[in-house]
Amino acid sequence: MLNRGYAYTTIIGGKYDGQTLLAHLASLYPHSSPQEWQQALNNGEVALNDITADGSESVAAGQTLVWNRPPWIEPDAPQHFEVLFDDAYLLAVSKPSGLPTLPGGGFMENTLLRLVQKHAPNANPVHRLGRCTSGIVLFARTPQAASNLTASWNTAKVQKIYRALAQNIAQQDVYEILTPIGLVPHPRLGSVWAASPNGKPSKSLARVLTRTTSATTFEVTLSSGRPHQIRIHLASIGHPLVGDPLYGVTGQPLENHPGLPGDGGYFLHAEFLNFQHPITGEQIHLEAALPSGFPLQ
Repeated sequence: MLNRGYAYTTIIGGKYDGQTLLAHLASLYPHSSPQEWQQALNNGEVALNDITADGSESVAAGQTLVWNRPPWIEPDAPQHFEVLFDDAYLLAVSKPSGLPTLPGGGFMENTLLRLVQKHAPNANPVHRLGRCTSGIVLFARTPQAASNLTASWNTAKVQKIYRALAQNIAQQDVYEILTPIGLVPHPRLGSVWAASPNGKPSKSLARVLTRTTSATTFEVTLSSGRPHQIRIHLASIGHPLVGDPLYGVTGQPLENHPGLPGDGGYFLHAEFLNFQHPITGEQIHLEAALPSGFPLQ
């Protein structure tokens, strides 16, 4: 089924001043080649300051660029979620693996946000999980609840605990991981989040739950909220997630044909979330049961 299409809107930054529009589109959206962008321009899909563009224009800082993407058939995704908590201010759900939290990467309607807003139109996510990560996603239903939760999200007031199945046998029982996370080159996307000495400070605490002859199950508590943090952090200490198509043992993208951030095959589950209710002050303790396909070690 076709979706409704989408208008992607950006403001031209100063560093792109004077670049041709075609070159800017190809660098801004590298999933398509310059030839494909020229075809989109020829189809009248792109406007610069509300004027249909042909691609030869020189862009200037502050201009508004709009790509009116025509309707497209989205990839399949699960169409269900489990409600864990629901009141006038909050909604917590358990998301299945394979369902994106928010629109992006070719998904617009097949997302948790769209499904949840059919149940609660005023709900907006406080955070997000990767498409193939399962487990708890918390939504705020009022601006005050959203503001209060955002202010405390990456503090000790909110405890976020995940379960992860990782490669190799852990030599320690507990790891404090402080690997900085920043953008690094990626051959297909231009850049992705990964371990980087110039990245932002990040902190995870990984405790071993079980070991087998070739893998380790970790319980990971987050003290920061960087993109793909658990995947990157465990990989950076020599324990990439089992089946992870993107990150190798250094926390960097795999050298030979790394996958995309949304590709599946790994096992990561947001299992517990403990926090103070942003309005009532009540202590909330949420648990999402492990999905049926998650290996039990």
